[in-house]
Amino acid sequence: MSRALHKLTALSIKNLPPGKHSDGGGLWLNKRNDGGSQWFLRVTIHGKRREMGLGSGTEVSLKEARSEANKWRDVARSGKDPIKERERLRRVAERNLHLLRDVAVDAFESHKASLKDDGKAGRWFSPLELHVLPKLGAIPVSEIDQIDIRDTLKPIWHTKASTAQKALERLGICLRHASALNLDVDLQTVEKAKILLGKQKHKVKHIPAMAWQDVPEFYSTLQEPTPTHLALRLLILTAVRSTPVRYLKLENLSADTWVVPKNLMKSKVGAEEDFSVPLSTEAQKVVELAKPFSRDGYLFPSPRKGVLSDATMARLMERQGLSARPHGFRSSFKDWCAETTDTPEHISEVVLAHSSGSKVLDAYRRTQFLDLRRPLMEQWAQHVTKNL
Repeated sequence: MSRALHKLTALSIKNLPPGKHSDGGGLWLNKRNDGGSQWFLRVTIHGKRREMGLGSGTEVSLKEARSEANKWRDVARSGKDPIKERERLRRVAERNLHLLRDVAVDAFESHKASLKDDGKAGRWFSPLELHVLPKLGAIPVSEIDQIDIRDTLKPIWHTKASTAQKALERLGICLRHASALNLDVDLQTVEKAKILLGKQKHKVKHIPAMAWQDVPEFYSTLQEPTPTHLALRLLILTAVRSTPVRYLKLENLSADTWVVPKNLMKSKVGAEEDFSVPLSTEAQKVVELAKPFSRDGYLFPSPRKGVLSDATMARLMERQGLSARPHGFRSSFKDWCAETTDTPEHISEVVLAHSSGSKVLDAYRRTQFLDLRRPLMEQWAQHVTKNL
C-alpha cells in the first residue's frame, strides 16, 4: 500500500484539529469540537456517494479502521451497497443468535393448544427443562450439532430411556420450529444424534396390573365412604384414567353418562371432542355416595384444597401390600373383555379411549359407540361387584 493512501498516523491523529481528515481511499476521520471522533468510509455505488460509519475514533484504532475500510471497499467493488450488505449480515447474525431456551419456550407456546390442559402439568416441557436446557439452553440454536445433543443425553440414554426419547423428540420439534423462524439449523441433527447414541438397552416397564379375576375381591375392600375409596371404585368401574376421575365435575354428569372434557383426555377419540363414559348402575351409585363430599364443583376433592392427588389412590393399594397400581385396572378390564366376552376389539379400545394408531382411521371414526359400550360396562360392573 502506497504511503499516499495511508496519510494518517496514530500520533498525528491525537493532534488533529476538529474537522474531517482523509486517510486516503475514502477512509475519513471526523473530529468533533467536543473531542470525540468518528471513522467513516466514502464509496460510490451505482453513481451515488454513500458514507458508512465505521465506529468511534476512541474505540476503533487506525489499523482496525483501515481493515474495515478494505473489507467494505471490496464489497462496493462487487456492486453491492456496503451499508445495505452490513445490515443484511447483521440481521442474519441476529437471527442465528436465538438461544435454544428461547426457541424451546416459543415452540412450547405454539404447541399448547394440542396439549392436555394447555400443557399446565409441564410434562411436555419438563424433559427439555430438566435434561437439555441446563447444558444447551444458552447456546444459539444454529450452533447446536449432533455431538452436543449426544453428549447431553448420553448420561440418561439407557437409564432413563423413555425420558431421553421424549427429550430427543422435543428437540426435534424445537429445531423444526427454529427452521420455521428462518433460523439456520440442520433438521437432520436429531436423527444424527440418535445414530450416535445407539440402540437403547433399557426395557420399558409396564405399570403393574391386577389380574381381572382378583378385581372383585379388591373392590369389596373399598367400602369406606371416603373420596379415595369412592374415586378408586369409579376408576375401576369406568376403566378411565385417573386424571379425568380426579378432576370430575358435577356439571359433567347426567343420570347415566359422564362427559369427560377433551382437555382431560390423553388422546382424543375420533375427532377432537369430549369423551362420553356410560355409567353402570354401580357407577351411578358411587357418584351419589360421593356427592356429599363435593367441593368447588369437584366430586373428589382433596382434604385440604384442590382435587384428590394421583398418589393417594396408589398409596392405598401399597398399604394393602399390592404391586398393582390404579392405572393397571385398564389392563384388567381389557384382559377381562378378551377372555370372557365376545366384545369386538375396536369397542374395548374405545372404552379405553385408545387411538387406533392410524390418523386416517381415527378421522373416519365419527362414533364413540356409546350404546354398544353401555351393556358392556354394566357386565363389567356385575363382575367387579360379585363379592359384595
